[in-house]
Amino acid sequence: MNEIPLSAKLGAEALGTFWLVLGGCGSAVLAATFLSGDADPIQLGIGFLGVALAFGLTVLTGAFAFGHVSGGHFNPAVSIGLAIAKRFDPKLLLPYIVTQIVAATAAGAVLLVIANGKPGFNAVESGFASNGYGDRSPGGYSLLACFVIEVVLTAVFLYIILGATDDRAPKGFAPIAIGLGLTLIHLVSIPVTNTSVNPARSLGVAWFAGPAALGQVWLFFVAPIIGAAIAGATYAAITASKVAIDEGVGNNPNIGTAKPAND
Repeated sequence: MNEIPLSAKLGAEALGTFWLVLGGCGSAVLAATFLSGDADPIQLGIGFLGVALAFGLTVLTGAFAFGHVSGGHFNPAVSIGLAIAKRFDPKLLLPYIVTQIVAATAAGAVLLVIANGKPGFNAVESGFASNGYGDRSPGGYSLLACFVIEVVLTAVFLYIILGATDDRAPKGFAPIAIGLGLTLIHLVSIPVTNTSVNPARSLGVAWFAGPAALGQVWLFFVAPIIGAAIAGATYAAITASKVAIDEGVGNNPNIGTAKPAND
């Protein structure tokens, strides 16, 4: 199999991350709440369930569309977790993470232009699908609660990714498991943090949501990275997995020669 050039991998990561933020955060900003224009308005929006499905579907479709090129990370925490698990070349971490953040920011900017098309919209007042704790948590949850849920659910997300892309897993179904896993993660945690588990997704909209959002975005870098690192460091030991010498099944275009995880 021909080696995929780095430019193609970064292009695929950019497209997938852009789609994740535009589709997921776009559903929250534009469609979560939508009242009919009648005198007695009816809620026609998609609500928490719809937003959770939107995030899951963006990852599912993006992984099917671009995963064979870049591995379909679309998330700095995923890239870091896969590198720790020896499923991804650490030399590619910086270009992947920069690409993911730039693409997420571009998606946030496009979403802002669209949302501003409605008279009276204010990104700061609306929250613009940003993540938060304390008075910026949708349910008013504490910093500790938000930290714990982001660490735990990001670790679970990485375990799902590592398991679904394990060379022992059924081939071709990983995007479905990963997309549905992200949907469930959102169903659990939207009321707590508005769900991050993805530093690029958090920063991509926080730029436009005002100083309060930017002041809390640190948590949504620290907690997901810790969760991803925990999963990356422990998956092989827990599941007796084998890791690949090169990029391996976590970056599925080229599966290297396997060797025992403890070698």
